[in-house]
Amino acid sequence: MRIQYSEGLCTKKLELSRKMAGLFDKQAEVYLDARPTYPGEWYSKLAAITPHHSLAWDVGTGNGQAAIGVAEHYEKVVGTDVSEDQLKLARPHPRIRYLYTPESITDDELVALIGGENSVDLVTVAQAVHWFDLPKFYSNVTRLLRKPGGVIAVWGYNQIEVSPIFDPIMDRFHGTTVSHWHPKIQYVFDGYKTLPFPFESLGLGSEGKPILLDIPKKLSFEGFLKLLRSWSAVTTAKDQGVDLLSDGVVKEFERAWGGPGLVRSVVYKVFMIAGKVKL
Repeated sequence: MRIQYSEGLCTKKLELSRKMAGLFDKQAEVYLDARPTYPGEWYSKLAAITPHHSLAWDVGTGNGQAAIGVAEHYEKVVGTDVSEDQLKLARPHPRIRYLYTPESITDDELVALIGGENSVDLVTVAQAVHWFDLPKFYSNVTRLLRKPGGVIAVWGYNQIEVSPIFDPIMDRFHGTTVSHWHPKIQYVFDGYKTLPFPFESLGLGSEGKPILLDIPKKLSFEGFLKLLRSWSAVTTAKDQGVDLLSDGVVKEFERAWGGPGLVRSVVYKVFMIAGKVKL
């Protein structure tokens, strides 16, 4: 069923979408280097539960990080994003087609652009679904997913564990950013436990009950600072004249880290939900 909106509400949604795209345009190059690499076994597990491997759609693809992993298992991958600046930095791959999808695109145009109804074997959304117009997005996913057999998987993270000394400082810093986040980020703060997800469970999390995963990573202090600078809240605050990462804050982080030259083993705490269209 298509969802209808009034003209005024559509205008507001368009303005909101442009603002959210802008959050990631400004730090696109920083974002490229700052985020964790998703483990290859995730994609293998998702591929194992999709009977067909012809077409996948990576939504909010950004620099293509997840799309690259998906492309190891699917013949064709379409990576879409509302941020042109992010897509300019997307990593090329012979099986991936990157597409800019502005908010002005209609549902019918989007469905046709991706591959048509009942054509997609896997939909992935890495650290992005909370920004979407969820009823609209889920309606399009339902149209696009192959039935039976098509799978949608969404995941995100909201915490990084470093050490017993460092983590409380990180928690305090996070508290200073709260007022600068967009309200939609609450889904991330909740670990996707409050995220609507109207799909049938496949044993990889379900609505209200995401599965918890870890991503271990070697991270330099400079890499950690890049991660913080890639936060939309940090960029928004800076635009408002507030420097959340002042010299004093950076120095406190540096001391707790163990020095600017130390490379630490850290863990990103991830939550995932996967499902299929309810028939």
